[in-house]
Amino acid sequence: MSTNDRELHELLAILFQAHPWHGVQPGDDAPNILNAYIELVPTDTVKYELDKSSGHLRVDRPQRFSSFCPTLYGFIPQTFCGDLVGELCAERVNVQGIKGDGDPMDICVLTEKAFTHGDFFVRALPIGGMRMIDGTEADDKIIAVLESDVAYDHFKDINDCPKGLIDRLKHYFLSYKQLPNEAPRRVEIADVYDRAEAMEVIERSLRDYRAVYGAPEQRVDELRRLMNV
Repeated sequence: MSTNDRELHELLAILFQAHPWHGVQPGDDAPNILNAYIELVPTDTVKYELDKSSGHLRVDRPQRFSSFCPTLYGFIPQTFCGDLVGELCAERVNVQGIKGDGDPMDICVLTEKAFTHGDFFVRALPIGGMRMIDGTEADDKIIAVLESDVAYDHFKDINDCPKGLIDRLKHYFLSYKQLPNEAPRRVEIADVYDRAEAMEVIERSLRDYRAVYGAPEQRVDELRRLMNV
């Protein structure tokens, strides 16, 4: 990056808040250590979701039942569940026609700490994930631990997690969209995978993002080009 581009980038950072999905890096050491944007905390009785066009957190819907997300929940910035993520899912479960769900890569962050609301970033270390399929769409959930967390930081792989905790996560994601009197949704968790597989899933989502939205490091150049038109 040239000196002029660096100065423009720094000025924009001072003047404007970065978009949580597009304007924040996944981390200098991604995917080993990640920035994770948290939309939802375990005590939320309302499901919040990032409004992708504005970058603000919005109310998606009230939680209608007593099932609450058992962890911090959000997404990894500058990721996208597209062709590469869908292809990996299809390969692993041996089912054709699966595609990415078109959203950022979801992440569940384990921590002993209580947070009162979402809309913040944490540094998280991936330890595994759940290969969730919603209809014909790959909807992976990366499982990570909060960096330096007293209770969970020693978890290095999904096998370090108590089975009951994984079961709780499974129950939440298999049930939170299902309403009474509705036909059963075609949602399944086909696999719970380890850290190595999580690294592959994240790497693919980073590449999918660049395929759709371009290289983030080139945006200052593109802005300069558009300003000169």
